[in-house]
Amino acid sequence: MDEPEMAPAATNRAPQTLREGTHLVTPRRWYRHHGIYIGNGQVVHYAGFKSLLRRGPVECATLDAFADGHGIEVATAQHARYSGADVVRRATSRLGEDTYHLLHNNCEHFCNWCVHGTPTSSQVERLAHDPLRALLAAVCLLHWARVYTGRGGNALPGLPGEQAS
Repeated sequence: MDEPEMAPAATNRAPQTLREGTHLVTPRRWYRHHGIYIGNGQVVHYAGFKSLLRRGPVECATLDAFADGHGIEVATAQHARYSGADVVRRATSRLGEDTYHLLHNNCEHFCNWCVHGTPTSSQVERLAHDPLRALLAAVCLLHWARVYTGRGGNALPGLPGEQAS
């Protein structure tokens, strides 16, 4: 499968200019978040980690909530197996699913399954082929965990170096 090309779109882009079934991407600091536009200003996406240890389900959110203050890009697929209403139907069929996994079932896997029929993630594939990038990603995740929990030590209780409360 070809990696989708990205066309920039503004977060305030009028929803009527987006087609139903469009694969959207919003760049974040360490990764790119993916979702499927289903019309009426709504995006279906895998919420991922709602907090450090609690994952979120496939959910419907507004464009603004999906973008979370970041830009939105349109992923244009060269060889899409599904389009329009079929992509929307596939995306909405998984609403409420709660089996997120960073490496095997993330938001990009979800969107590629909706559009191409195959759950793939170019972000995960790049990590698998670049050990240095994988190490950097692990360090970033640990940093995020510490910042997110507001702890100076390990983010998970009971790990070496963690002070008992």
